[in-house]
Order: sequence, then structure tokens, then C-alpha cells
Amino acid sequence: MTTLDNRPSAPPSMRQMLNKVPEVTLYFWIIKVLATTVGETAADYLNTTLNYGLTKTTYIMAAILIAVLVVQFRARKYVPGIYWLAVVLISIVGTLITDNLADNYNWSFLKCTVVFAVCLAATFAAWYASEKSLSIHTITTTKREAFYWLTILFTFALGTASGDLVAEKMSLGYWKSALLFAAIIAIIGLACFKAGLNAVLGFWMAYIVTRPLGASLGDYLSQAKIGSVGEDGSVTQGGGLNLGTTVTSAIFLSAILIVVLYISNAQKRRPAVAS
Repeated sequence: MTTLDNRPSAPPSMRQMLNKVPEVTLYFWIIKVLATTVGETAADYLNTTLNYGLTKTTYIMAAILIAVLVVQFRARKYVPGIYWLAVVLISIVGTLITDNLADNYNWSFLKCTVVFAVCLAATFAAWYASEKSLSIHTITTTKREAFYWLTILFTFALGTASGDLVAEKMSLGYWKSALLFAAIIAIIGLACFKAGLNAVLGFWMAYIVTRPLGASLGDYLSQAKIGSVGEDGSVTQGGGLNLGTTVTSAIFLSAILIVVLYISNAQKRRPAVAS
């Protein structure tokens, strides 16, 4: 019986490139959380601080993301700088998609959460129906990589909506929401290592939850300590540390750059494995 994690080897005609995604290590999760935080704060920085507006910001960032994904798809193997730049950009675009639906089309965070959950489930179903696997250890064809990045986009959009739903609409607050999502990730990890939860299922569950974790963390660091009402009647929730989106984005982007440079250098020093 074929499982989520095991599938027959791809025929020789499909073996066109090396695996296009990184190994799932501690560094992977560190950069992932950093990237999700940047996705939240950078989107707010471009939209609000620089006053580009949601629509203009979305078009600009979507165009840059498409350009980077073209480079990512053309690469024949995993390149840390290209891959993680794509993750940061798709995190920003995922946030902007949710923000557009909520602010410009008056979708509730609950509606956004449900719609993106359905889209993500449909993507998983199509991916599994086509490839008989959801494993990230065999992203070696263009089709699998397309499924992978579409999945990533929906996880970021879903995470933004669910994070805002818990932190703002359910009034749990930013730091409490961050602790809640961190606890959920810890439970998933324990289930994988202690209770035999399928590794691929556990990975995607944790991947989804890291998005609202990063969003809550980013909002906690950047948002004002005390809420306010804008001239347009919009309400800004308080409860943050008031570092601002500029400082928070700069801190986390710098941290991402440092870690990516480290793993890039480590990858170059790693001896080549004979095929």
C-alpha cells in the first residue's frame, strides 16, 4: 500500500533535477518562522508606512515574486538564497491576499480561514492524486515543484487569516496567540516523535501553524502598545511592543540573511556525494 511518505521511484525520464527544497533541519524551521514574521511586518510596512496601499503593494510584490519563482524553477537544484527569497516573498504576498480580501472586499477572517483551508485541502488532494505522495523529499520535477509552491502560498494566506482571527477577532492578543501556536507546534512534534504520527502529515501541519505563529510574533513586536482609531474609522489593536514595522522587518530580514549565508557556506564546504 502506498503511504503519504512512500511512493514508487520516479521513472528515469522524470529524474531531471536534484531535490529543489532544503532538508528539514532546525535551520529550516528557524528561517521559516523568521520569514513568516517578515511576511506580516513587511506587508504592513509597504502598505501603511510607505503608503503604497494594498492594491499597489500587492501588484508590486506579486510581480517580484513571479520573477523570483521563474529563477527558482529554472534552477536544477536547491539554492538557499533563491529558495528562501521566494519563501519571504510568498509570505508577503500571502499576507497581502488575505488583507485585500478582508479590507477591500469585507471578508471576515473566519470566511478567509475557511476558504483558504478548502483551497489548501484541494491542492493537497490534487497533488496526492497526481503524485501519490506529499513528501518534500522528492521535489525533483517541475510539476511537483508547482504543487509545492501553490501549497506554500495557501499555507501563508491561511496562516494570516487564522492568526488574525485568533489574535484580533477572538481577542486573545498577540503574545498569547504566539504562545498558543507555539504550543500546537510542540504537540505536533511530540506526536511525530512519540506517538508515531506520519512524518509528512506532521510536517505540513507544523508548516501551516508556523505561519500564524510568525504573524502573531510580528504583530506583537511591531504594533502599538495602546490601540487607536484612525481618521477613516479603522481601529488599530494595541498590545504590541511598538517597535514598528520598519525596525521589526529589518531585524528579521537581517536574521534571515545571516542564517541563509551560514547554510550556503556550509553547503559549499560539504563534500560532493558520488552519484
